[in-house]
Amino acid sequence: MNAPLELGLVSDEVSPDFRIAVQHGVEWGIRRYEIRVLKSGRVPAVDPGEFQDVVACVREQGLKITALSPGIFKHRLSATAELDREIRDILPATIRMAHACGASMIIIFGFQREEGEPADRAERAREYLYRAADIAGAEGIRLAVENEPGFWCDTGVNTRHMIESVGSASLGANWDPCNAYGTIEQPYPVGYEAIRSVIANVHAKDTRKGALIECVPIGEGTIDWRGQIHALLRDRPVEHITIETHCHPLVESSRKNVEILRTLMREEA
Repeated sequence: MNAPLELGLVSDEVSPDFRIAVQHGVEWGIRRYEIRVLKSGRVPAVDPGEFQDVVACVREQGLKITALSPGIFKHRLSATAELDREIRDILPATIRMAHACGASMIIIFGFQREEGEPADRAERAREYLYRAADIAGAEGIRLAVENEPGFWCDTGVNTRHMIESVGSASLGANWDPCNAYGTIEQPYPVGYEAIRSVIANVHAKDTRKGALIECVPIGEGTIDWRGQIHALLRDRPVEHITIETHCHPLVESSRKNVEILRTLMREEA
């Protein structure tokens, strides 16, 4: 019988106030948190005092910060000045924050596509990812590319191909089956089977119409979470699944997602 995976939360999917998010999460038995947005903004552009309080809360509660998500590489590949700034300034600042809170992973993205964009732009994408992975790897941090519709890294197949073309042990995938919905690929089992060899992190949410369009509690949408949970328990590419609720009311929906995922893991174990 397979033991269940740990569950984590993207903290601002409960509340941008980290202590409030943790208050709810701990009540639900959650000890792992991914940090994206705090009250003062998105990491790393947050108030230093607020971040120090996050670090203090982590230590007081004995929590684990699984990843930071600064939104790096959400731009078009033609936006070279912004992409260069993210590598020069945003990534190093995020790495410093990761060290301060004990995180070993940073979530990044895989570049918005432009209409009529030449195929050779893939080489530019590969170069940026290689540079970023080289910087992070030297600091003991792993990067995880999140698949997203309309990006070069959108499907499981495309994301894996991009990661493999970079060829860095410091670069893996943040697999989000919901974000693969609406692409040409069936998220599970097709997308998962394509990407599972490079998965470093997993996000869990559900949708009726497409990622970020009409998200609903897990199990009420189109994603085959029962099948996906069964495969994650079987293959064990990760030690935990991070809930990214994306539907209101946030607290109630997040609590429901915790309960649903735990039920699915018991049933599929």
